[in-house]
Amino acid sequence: MKNQHPVAFTGYQKFVIFILAITQFTVILDFMVMSPLGDMLMKSLNLKPSAFGVAVSAYAFSAGISGLLTAGFADKFDRKKLLLFFYLGFIAGTIFCGLAHTYAVLVAARIITGLFGGVIGSISMAIITDLFALQQRGRVMGFVQMGFGGSQVLGIPIGLYLANAWGWEAPFWMVAALGIIIAIMIAIKLQPVNAHLAVQKDKSVYKHFLHTVVKADYRIGFASTALLSIGGFMMMPFGTAFAVNNLGLTNQQLPALFMVAGISTLVIMPVVGKLSDKIDKFKIFTAASVWTMIMCVVYTNLGVTPLLLVMAFNVLMMIGVMSRMIPSSALTSAIPDTADRGAFMSVNASLQQIAGGVAAAVGGMIVTQQSKGSPLQHYDTVGYVVVGISILSVLLMSRVDKLVKRKMESSKAAVIPEEAFAH
Repeated sequence: MKNQHPVAFTGYQKFVIFILAITQFTVILDFMVMSPLGDMLMKSLNLKPSAFGVAVSAYAFSAGISGLLTAGFADKFDRKKLLLFFYLGFIAGTIFCGLAHTYAVLVAARIITGLFGGVIGSISMAIITDLFALQQRGRVMGFVQMGFGGSQVLGIPIGLYLANAWGWEAPFWMVAALGIIIAIMIAIKLQPVNAHLAVQKDKSVYKHFLHTVVKADYRIGFASTALLSIGGFMMMPFGTAFAVNNLGLTNQQLPALFMVAGISTLVIMPVVGKLSDKIDKFKIFTAASVWTMIMCVVYTNLGVTPLLLVMAFNVLMMIGVMSRMIPSSALTSAIPDTADRGAFMSVNASLQQIAGGVAAAVGGMIVTQQSKGSPLQHYDTVGYVVVGISILSVLLMSRVDKLVKRKMESSKAAVIPEEAFAH
C-alpha cells in the first residue's frame, strides 16, 4: 500500500463527494448545535443540566438503536432511495425540534431526528465504498468528514448568531431549509446505487443482520469503531464548561474558539486524506494516536490560560483526533464484503452512536463540579482514561489493518488467473 499514485476522480464522483459532504454537514450541525444552545435552552425551558443531558443523549441512543434496526434492510434497497428516505425523515425531525416549546416535545423531537439522522452516515459510507476504489477512499473520507469542521466554522457561529437574534429555534429552521435544498439535489442528480443488489443472497432481514453480527472479521471492525468513539466522546460534552470554568474563557470567546478549531479541521482533513492514500493508513493512524494521547494529557491539565494559547492547544489536539478518524474510516470500510456492506456500516454507525452516549455518561460520572461557575474536577482523569482507550484502539486497528491487507492480497491473487488466461 506504499507510494501509490492517487486515482483521479471523475466529474460525477466529485458531485457525489460534494452531496455526501454537505449532507454530513447538516446532520453533524443538527447534533453539535445542541451543546452551544445549552444555556439558552435551559433558561427558555427551565431545565436542569441533567435534563439537558438527557435531551442531548436522546439523539445518540435513538440513532444507535435505529442503525441496528435498519441493518438487516440496508442491503435490500437502492442506496439512493434509502438515503433520500432517511434524509427526509431527518428534515421532518429537525422541523419538529424548531416547533418544540416544552421539554417533553423537545426530547421526542430529538429521538425522531436521531432515528433518521443516525443512519445517514452509514448509508453515505456504503455509497463511498461502492463508488470509490480503496486508493481513493482516504481523500473521499477527508472531504466528506469536512462536514465536521464546516459545522464548527460556519454552522455553529451562524447558528448562535441566529439564536441570539430570533431565539433558540432558529438554528433548527436553518438546518431544515438547507436540508430541503439538498434533498432535491439528491433526488434529481444522484444516480441509483444498486450494484450490491446483484450479489444479494436470498436471506431474510433477520438472518442478514445475524450473519453480519456473528462474522469474526466484522466484529473486530465493530470493536475498533466503538473504542474510537468512546475515546472521542468522553471529553467532548464537557469541553465548553472546562474552557469557561477552568481555562478562564468567556462565553463571548467561545464562537472564536469553535471557529479556529473548525478552520483547522477543514485544512487538516484533505491533507490527511491525501497522505492516507499515499502512505500506509495504519502508520498514520498510530502516529496520530500517539500525538492525541500527548495532547489530551497536556490539555486536561491546563489551568487559567490566554485565549490564543487555548486555541493553539485545541488545534494541536484536533490535528491528532482528525488524523485518526480518516485512516480508521478508510480501513474499516474495506472489511465488509459487497453483499454485507450496508448492514456492516449500519451496525458500525450504531455502535459509534451508542458508544458515544455511554462515553458521555461515563465522563459525567468522573467529572464533578462543586457549584455553578466553579472549576471542573477530575477532567484530567478523563484525559488519562482516553489515553488507555487510545492504546487499545491502536492494538485493535492493527488487526483491522492485517485483515484488510490479507483481503487485498487474496483479491489480487483471484485476478491473476483471469489475466493469465487472457494472454
